[in-house]
Amino acid sequence: MDLPTVWFVLIAVLWTGFFVLEGFDFGVGALHAVVGRTDAERRSALSAIGPWWDGNEVWLVVPVAGTFAAFPPWYGAWLSGQYLVFWGGLAALIVRGVALEFGRHADGAAARRVWTVLLSVASLLAPAFLGLALGDLVAGLPLDGAGDLVGGAGAAFTPYGLLVAATLTMLCLAHGATFLTLRTTGTVEGRASTLRRRLLLPATTLVVLLAVVTVVAHRPGAVATVAVLVPVAAAVVATLWSGGASAGRTFAASAVAIGGTVAAIFVGLFPNVLVSTDPATTLTVAGTAASPYALQVMSITTAVLLPIVLAYQAWGFWVFRARVSGSSPDGPSTKASAAADSAGRPSPDPR
Repeated sequence: MDLPTVWFVLIAVLWTGFFVLEGFDFGVGALHAVVGRTDAERRSALSAIGPWWDGNEVWLVVPVAGTFAAFPPWYGAWLSGQYLVFWGGLAALIVRGVALEFGRHADGAAARRVWTVLLSVASLLAPAFLGLALGDLVAGLPLDGAGDLVGGAGAAFTPYGLLVAATLTMLCLAHGATFLTLRTTGTVEGRASTLRRRLLLPATTLVVLLAVVTVVAHRPGAVATVAVLVPVAAAVVATLWSGGASAGRTFAASAVAIGGTVAAIFVGLFPNVLVSTDPATTLTVAGTAASPYALQVMSITTAVLLPIVLAYQAWGFWVFRARVSGSSPDGPSTKASAAADSAGRPSPDPR
């Protein structure tokens, strides 16, 4: 496997990991006002993602930066051609982060309601915009010979891209509800469990619809067809398990469903990186790759740093693995706090 292909695979893996990890953060942010009827319950729901949401968000920076460094023409055509889509996603991420931080310090019921609404809406829009950007990679955009989008900004809102956006957004909601059943207790956990069952069915329906449209409209090869079927199977299993199986198994199936959906996009995309309505202007892995020397330097740097980042994040998940106590919504459960204190570490930040 040559270096351009290695970097394409790495970018695909990073996008997949981003949606698996940040997907439940999006879901919790969008649903926290549904599972929490009081301020205390809403804080309890947000405490479930408190130690991780900002760290998970970093995984969006890595694939975008990797695209910029490894495939400059792809980066230029994709981000400049879909500037409205990416600006929308960036704005939603900014509002979400501000709402998470400032909402817990708001004085007065009216101010808290404003931050609650902003957080919920931004958590819905972020995966929708990013899903649209990913879907448009294979949908076919009108590109000229220089790789620039023609037809105006509205050309980026393709039917297939919108279907991918809807599918990933619904999967994030179901993923977030499933995550809350793992991380909360009491009333919040009960409501999250009910929502999990209600959300997985429409999410599975959209995954199946996306698979059918992909196979019929884009006619992928054998490998890509199998890749499309993986999230379908995972979503069906998650739906079946949501009625009585353990929350852990349902969450794992949900993670495979959302991760498989993103991965299938890149499997079907290869060896292209951005499909054009005119095959002559389609951008490919080989045609947009950076110089061999640049890819070598990037590969060595990534091989050294990426395992360290992964190990640190895995350690963070292990340290803060205990459930958030429903009776103590401003922080983690007593068990998690005790574990952190005994190790000389601060308790997780209840964001």
